[in-house]
Amino acid sequence: MTDFNALRALYKSELLDNVVPFWLTKSQDDEHGGYFTCLDRQGNVFDTDKFIWLQARQVWLFTMLYNRVEKRKEWLDCAIQGAEFLKKHGHDGNYNWYFSLTREGKPLVEPYNIFSYTFAAMAFGQLSLATRNQEYAEIAKRTFEIILEKRENPKGRWNKAHPGTRNLKSFSLPMIMSNLTLEIEHLLDKKTVERTMGECIHEVMNLFLRPELGGIVVENLNDDGTLSDTFDGRLINPGHGIEAMWFIMDLGVRLNRPELIEKAVKTTLTMVEYGWDKEHDGIFYFMDREGHPPQQLEHDQKLWWVHMESLISLIKGYQLTGNQQCLDWFKRVHNYTWKHFKDPEHPEWWGYLNRQGEVILDLKGGKWKGCFHIPRGLYQCWQALEAITHEME
Repeated sequence: MTDFNALRALYKSELLDNVVPFWLTKSQDDEHGGYFTCLDRQGNVFDTDKFIWLQARQVWLFTMLYNRVEKRKEWLDCAIQGAEFLKKHGHDGNYNWYFSLTREGKPLVEPYNIFSYTFAAMAFGQLSLATRNQEYAEIAKRTFEIILEKRENPKGRWNKAHPGTRNLKSFSLPMIMSNLTLEIEHLLDKKTVERTMGECIHEVMNLFLRPELGGIVVENLNDDGTLSDTFDGRLINPGHGIEAMWFIMDLGVRLNRPELIEKAVKTTLTMVEYGWDKEHDGIFYFMDREGHPPQQLEHDQKLWWVHMESLISLIKGYQLTGNQQCLDWFKRVHNYTWKHFKDPEHPEWWGYLNRQGEVILDLKGGKWKGCFHIPRGLYQCWQALEAITHEME
């Protein structure tokens, strides 16, 4: 018998008593604004560069907690100071969002990365809910409009690919848009919301999800929607596919489409089974759908976000459908994740393990890992477990 109350308490406590205080106390730059994300095991800063993805994600995370958990002033203050830093330094004046900045806010890397835009829109959209600040709302809306304009060529003039030879479309953007559209729905007109939701669902569930490959999700397709027999075309990122499925479940709830939820649950189970390391446990980072050697040298590592996103999709799938396989897999992934990623001596969690499950980078944050997947995952699992326990009462 599963003790859902104990699990709910565990995820809630880990979020509010361990992970959130770590970022609140260790990451804020009181001198220049924004956040340090390159933090060692104890939370000491080892590099001061600021990455727009992670700055915006932290603004979103603390605002989300303020909006949905408790109106704590220190959470909102943390979010606002980060947003003001982004507003002042994060873009070129026309809401083209840089990739990274110096500590003081000088641009380091040009706005080539569309996800700087998506997370900025998420951050300012969530903050506009908390503050009713119209300027924040306008930043989110304008950024969203630019994302829609850039969808066909997200990297713009910074695209390294030679045009016309191998035009591939990536899963990443429709995946993140599935979540972003719900996040800022309050700022968009109904027609834009419905059209974008429909396009995202179609691309994720009808194009990148491939029945002829056993129902797995691929990372890249030819621009006509066919499979590409290349490194990029054979690439499978199990964590990406699994994360997308809880976005789709949320859309299924929002649109009252139980068949969509069921399909997302089925795909979650397929992807977890596909990506699971039968020898050492855990979920692989990258795979090749033909079984060839992947080009990514880190392909067999076990990463924090892959496992946390899998936990969300599995427990949400169980909550929404009662599918016992989701619960069985949730327990399995939960045991692996809490055993290997949680630091037993210091707050926050490790991010990078080798295939055998040993820590290979002794950090709590860096260029890619910040205040996002661990706290968001703990929150989402807590909320799903909360709903399950209420159902049982």
